[in-house]
Amino acid sequence: MRALILRRVGLIEGGAAGSVLVGRPGEGLLVVIEGLLTRNGYPFTFLDASKDEEGRAVVQRLGVLSDDLPLLICPTGTILKRPTTAEVATCLGMLPRLDPERVYDVAVVGAGPSGLATAVYAASEGLSVLVLDQRAIGGQAGASARIENYLGFPTGISGQALAGRAYNQAQKFGAELAIPLEVKRLDCEKDGVEPWRLALSNDTTVQARTVVIATGARYRRPHVANLATFEGSDVAYWASPIEARLCTGQDVALVGGGNSAGQAIAFLAPKVKRLHLIVRASGLEASMSRYLIDRIGSLPNVEMHTRTEVVALEGDTGHGLRGVVCRRLDEGRSVTLPVHHLFLFIGADPNTEWLDGCVDSDAHGFVVTGQQGGPDRPVVLPLETSRPGVFAIGDVRAGSTKRVAAAVGEGAAVVSQIHTYLARTAT
Repeated sequence: MRALILRRVGLIEGGAAGSVLVGRPGEGLLVVIEGLLTRNGYPFTFLDASKDEEGRAVVQRLGVLSDDLPLLICPTGTILKRPTTAEVATCLGMLPRLDPERVYDVAVVGAGPSGLATAVYAASEGLSVLVLDQRAIGGQAGASARIENYLGFPTGISGQALAGRAYNQAQKFGAELAIPLEVKRLDCEKDGVEPWRLALSNDTTVQARTVVIATGARYRRPHVANLATFEGSDVAYWASPIEARLCTGQDVALVGGGNSAGQAIAFLAPKVKRLHLIVRASGLEASMSRYLIDRIGSLPNVEMHTRTEVVALEGDTGHGLRGVVCRRLDEGRSVTLPVHHLFLFIGADPNTEWLDGCVDSDAHGFVVTGQQGGPDRPVVLPLETSRPGVFAIGDVRAGSTKRVAAAVGEGAAVVSQIHTYLARTAT
């Protein structure tokens, strides 16, 4: 297994293997495809269609129009023009064949730290496991440049590296992973009747005796009128090497005061000319770990704007983002920061639309677990939802601790509760 891992790492780092991606740097769809391949550990070669001689030659030889970019040339020779993530996944063979008649012991929805932990522990104990995620392994943690407070990694580890190791472990023990494949709905019309049925985005279904909700949270978006115009190109909700490459040597702005924001600042600041840190609070002490605050304080090119919020963006689709308009809350006046890239780390909301009210949630939409179900259901397991056999773990669960270690712990803990449920229903 070590040999296989090192071979894959060599292919990724070599940059001359796998599929070929041709496009213009910074284009929204290109960034999405790069992110899909990078975060899922698929090697590829990138050719710049605007500056690279080989990239221009490929475009001319294929007779491709500018509006057809980006191109993906798969290892099979198939050429995709402006492909969707589903088309990319199909062309590269990323998705396994799923038998709609097979009943898994556990279906895990979400491949973040908690979902991957469930897959590793459940599969290692002999349960049949299927993991589904609509984007990539690692969840929000997978986009973190460096996690420094995770037990056992004193020099830190990137979220992608941590997720990649867990992904390999889950596969080693026999778990099946279908990524990227979105779960559209949990069929809860037949309450208490096994198996549970999950409707997928490719118009198929899968069945499982138990379901683990590990969908985490989606990035919160500020109320800015033209925000969608720049998303995917000049506005990002994470700071990966892809985004860092696009803004190297430039002025950037980052909004947020939590640990994720602090990790992104520490990663981006050495690569950019100046980083404007925008926070609504009067400081970082109430929301960020001390070690990150100290590190940010030592960075000479970070300029903090406290008691400030973003109210508008300047620019257009043709020329990209040109400036971020901010309002000073104490003064009421507005200032414009001349930046071309904006990073948003302002929290997240639970990713639960696909549940469509199937399980109980709190006022903020987080899934409630461990509540007693009345005389007809006197025993409810701590991580079990209002539906028997449906569990919730990680950031999506009400009352959870929003830390990677806590998510991994819940992912491990839920497996013993799944065993309890399966034993109970078997008698």
